[in-house]
Amino acid sequence: MKLWILYGDDIDSTADLAFEMRRFLAEGEKSGIEVQAFKPNQFDLLVTEEKRDQIIVDGKWMDLPDFVFPYFNHSDHSYFSLAIVRQFERMGVAVFNNADTLERVRDKLHAHQILAESGIPTPDTMLAKFPIDVELVEQTLGFPLIVKTLHGALGSGVFLIENPQSFDDLMTLVHETQPNILMIFQKFVASSKGRDLRVFVVQGKVIAAMQRIAKDGDFKANFSQGGKVEKFEIDKKAAEISIKTAEALNIQVAGIDLLFTENGYTICEANTFPGFKGLEQATGENVPKAIFKAMQDHLAKHDKATKPSIVKKLLG
Repeated sequence: MKLWILYGDDIDSTADLAFEMRRFLAEGEKSGIEVQAFKPNQFDLLVTEEKRDQIIVDGKWMDLPDFVFPYFNHSDHSYFSLAIVRQFERMGVAVFNNADTLERVRDKLHAHQILAESGIPTPDTMLAKFPIDVELVEQTLGFPLIVKTLHGALGSGVFLIENPQSFDDLMTLVHETQPNILMIFQKFVASSKGRDLRVFVVQGKVIAAMQRIAKDGDFKANFSQGGKVEKFEIDKKAAEISIKTAEALNIQVAGIDLLFTENGYTICEANTFPGFKGLEQATGENVPKAIFKAMQDHLAKHDKATKPSIVKKLLG
């Protein structure tokens, strides 16, 4: 299998995603899979009927890979990056996760709309609209509450606001300094303060799960924010809600974050570029190997489905 991973940063950096990229490359070499990493700006997109089996990389035509895996960080998530993913899709290359999924999940409000429509429990969520009606927010969501930027990642752009006055002060500051910022407000799940679950789902199967615990004095449990991680023996409820979430959002490689409730779990959010450094440390699971296996199975299934039609065509 020939796999291209789209990644926009320096692979040799100390960032967690860079570490994970090195894991993909190392595991690919061990598994006999040809893995290459490309930055979005290495591509030029030419839409043509004539060449459907090649794409321009660094100014030269190259044969298409068998599989493409977008592993963008937040800053890579531009129109151009998504256009590259769509180009591969339209030319028949298998992609985990596709461009529509990336857009759908990046918009946190849209993702929650889909989950609510699908009957999957999520915290009550409101889109910010200036001027803010503080009384309405208090009536519908209550305090404390969570404030998130719409497209934040890795725990950035998430705030716990304790009371109406603090909320009003923050909104006044935001409106005066960044009036065009997009934010959502969410009901605070007190029973999960400082801890959550990260469930890694690949092609509808749970690969591993870990509990994340925030460092002292913080409410965010992200590993990238200094949270502690430990293996979690996932129960049926957590597995089912994670798989249903990935299915509803059409995510092939997903990091599903669950919050603990008094009756089980609710979805915090879903991720299409899930980090797994902490997960591998906590569980010992080989995440790149599991992803590669799912890709190979997908290609084998596709080949099996197309062979009968090819044979039929040859036989007339």
